[in-house]
Amino acid sequence: MMALNFMFQMNPTLTVLIISLVISFIIVIVYKYLTNQKEMKEMKDKLKEYQKQMKELRSNPKEMMAVQKKAMQLNMTYMKHSLKPTIITFIPIILIFGWLNSHLAFMPIEAGDVFSTTVAFDKGITGEISMINLNSEEFSLINNETQEIIDNKATWNLTAEKEGEYLLEYNYEDNVYTKEILITSEPEYKTPIRKVKNSDIKTITINHKPLKTINIFGIKLGWIWSYIIFSIIFSMVLRKLFKVY
Repeated sequence: MMALNFMFQMNPTLTVLIISLVISFIIVIVYKYLTNQKEMKEMKDKLKEYQKQMKELRSNPKEMMAVQKKAMQLNMTYMKHSLKPTIITFIPIILIFGWLNSHLAFMPIEAGDVFSTTVAFDKGITGEISMINLNSEEFSLINNETQEIIDNKATWNLTAEKEGEYLLEYNYEDNVYTKEILITSEPEYKTPIRKVKNSDIKTITINHKPLKTINIFGIKLGWIWSYIIFSIIFSMVLRKLFKVY
């Protein structure tokens, strides 16, 4: 995956578009050569015939149900034939999704940016929590180091002064909790949310701004919806181009 990180230097929309095309192409090719396309076409045509018959038999529910049963059995057979290529492509796609999510879900925090961090608590927790050991060369704290827990959370606003990988430290009831943070101009970041176990604290979050990769009719979408839209289009086109059923 590291060898492909150059793609994140491009426009995010172009990155998602290219990756959607490549994945769609791989899936279609795997599907084509791991299934009996002649048999798949016959089943597809038969399913269309059953659908046509069911429309014509709406006035005869008994016969329509009989045809529907045949269609369901044939559809199950069709799905069984599709299972092998689906399993083969599933794991690589999951890995690619994880890779995309670590680069395209959020905006990076750059030197000079103002950002916030939030500690969320279990319901009913009150009191105070402090940020500690902040280095002024790396971060400038905009509000107070000690924050009151209000509505089960406490939030600090900071300015990132210097690029690098750091640990933010939080002191609650004499226990120190940490959250890693990456300050960079590159399209990457640490996992924004850390879940905390065996504590009144539930999560520690670095509040990154979400990255919107495409704009459709004024609606801004994140990478996952962009990928879904692109992949549906590419899959339809490629299936027709390679005659995959």
